[in-house]
Amino acid sequence: MSALWVVVPAHQEATRIGAALEALAAQRDRDFTLVVVDNASTDATAAIARDFADRAPFPVHVLNEPEKGVGCAVDTGFRYAIECGATWLARTDADCLPHPGWTAGARDALLRGAGLVCGRIDARRDEHGPLGRAAFRALVCVAAFFGRVRPAHHRRHGYLAPYRMHAGNNMAVTAALYEAVGGMPRRPSPTDRLFLNRVRRRTAAIVHARDMVVENSTRRLSAYGVVGTARWYLDKGPGRHGEDPR
Repeated sequence: MSALWVVVPAHQEATRIGAALEALAAQRDRDFTLVVVDNASTDATAAIARDFADRAPFPVHVLNEPEKGVGCAVDTGFRYAIECGATWLARTDADCLPHPGWTAGARDALLRGAGLVCGRIDARRDEHGPLGRAAFRALVCVAAFFGRVRPAHHRRHGYLAPYRMHAGNNMAVTAALYEAVGGMPRRPSPTDRLFLNRVRRRTAAIVHARDMVVENSTRRLSAYGVVGTARWYLDKGPGRHGEDPR
């Protein structure tokens, strides 16, 4: 059994999850087990994942998490993988496209002693033109800068490592560290930032792997516009408590 397990939470992603699964099948390092967590979808998300499992080049487990919320789905998937013997955990999302070297980049960083690995995100090329992708990249830079200067993130608050941009759809973590910090918060949002800060209070072994690249969906730009998307990344998104509306 592979030491690396990849978890993909999915809610109402029938139109996008197929491409994400194919991107995982195209990885150069395919020595991993995939867990797709269907998060209370009413569309064909789970059926598409089960169909993919029949022809995937690696083992695939399809779970159901009835409690809505990406934190719930991620925590369920990670804990299931750990129970099945996972040593390392990686995550991307059902609307994302990991580059072919994604799992290799995660494995390499973890082998070199990282506890948490933060990858690099870019905009999907099939959703917006150059201006949309440029706007997305600018928003990511603004969010990263805001995170670094935000008073609540300063090391004087007990953090062992400086703040760095952490995209939940492009991360890897050891199973031991995941359990040691209490796992991914199931509530409230933004669960990714809360998880990062849990890790920062536990260890300084946090690295940024530039060869671990995921193309991120830019659909929030269409739904919320530039200003609304910026507010989202600064914890003030259109959804209640900064949570993605579902």
